[in-house]
Amino acid sequence: MLLVAVVQLIRHIASHPRRFAAPVVTLGNFDGVHRGHQAILARVVAEARARGTDGVAITFHPHPTSVLRPQAAPSLLTPLREKVRWTAASGVDVLVLQHFTRAFAMLEPETFVERFLVTRLQVARVIVGHSVNFGHQRRGNATLLERLGGRLGFDVEVIGPVEVDGHVVSSSLVRRVIESGDVRLAAALLGRPYAVVGRVVVGKRRGATLGFPTVNVRAPVGLHPPDGVYAVRVEVEAQRGRGGADCAAIHRDGVANIGRNPTFGDNARTLEAHLFEFNGDVYGRRCRVVFVERLRGEIAFTGVDALVAQIRRDADAARAVLARTPAANGG
Repeated sequence: MLLVAVVQLIRHIASHPRRFAAPVVTLGNFDGVHRGHQAILARVVAEARARGTDGVAITFHPHPTSVLRPQAAPSLLTPLREKVRWTAASGVDVLVLQHFTRAFAMLEPETFVERFLVTRLQVARVIVGHSVNFGHQRRGNATLLERLGGRLGFDVEVIGPVEVDGHVVSSSLVRRVIESGDVRLAAALLGRPYAVVGRVVVGKRRGATLGFPTVNVRAPVGLHPPDGVYAVRVEVEAQRGRGGADCAAIHRDGVANIGRNPTFGDNARTLEAHLFEFNGDVYGRRCRVVFVERLRGEIAFTGVDALVAQIRRDADAARAVLARTPAANGG
């Protein structure tokens, strides 16, 4: 598991008593904490260290679109716990999780800047992405920040688009790439492989009877790659066991299936992974399934023997892919 830097987590900056000394601040949704976000956060940390002050990231929860237009809300790349994890990994000193409500959305951008950035944070420098927007009707942008900074006494730095393999990185692009199944490109855009995090639950135990026991992962609602078979790396978190005994973290390569098991006529969509050289009990533990490469789409087989033969081929293909793919930090 990735160890992240210690970060002070603040909810609702307006009610927090801490006084700040000319921090360097950024703001945004940061869904995915992708390479564009990482460039912004890295500049915040570097500038804060140079000035001897705090680097502060302000993000909003829940996602603004889920509050203002629930029917159009995107599937999140990073649930809140993962967003905190990856933002903290950037090295920022303070992460503000500002509760987003309809009332908060009505704040004029000038009011937000004066009330939150200037009065509460006493900001010295704001660093934002080129496409930042905030405030009522998303009227706040980089140009407005620069104008307000000149009047209210803080500097503004705008980070331009970040390109990877000819693609301008954005959360919406990463979502589309994952939905297409191109988890290799998604990893390049994110700066790490895409992962789904959930809890291991009891499944139908078919895998064990076929000679390929699996962990079944119940993941929260979010973005999943399309149905099919994937080469994966799986991390099962350490857990305090019964009687006080520790259950160590588990790291294994494996092959995973997302789908409805059409061979058996199932309807529910599941995520299950066969871990190589492992057949332990990890029920109830949190699990991260890291997607390395898509091997094939989902297939309905004529019988169990054909299915088992294909699983063997899939496992061999996954081993080959993973053998030539170095493990990434946190993935």
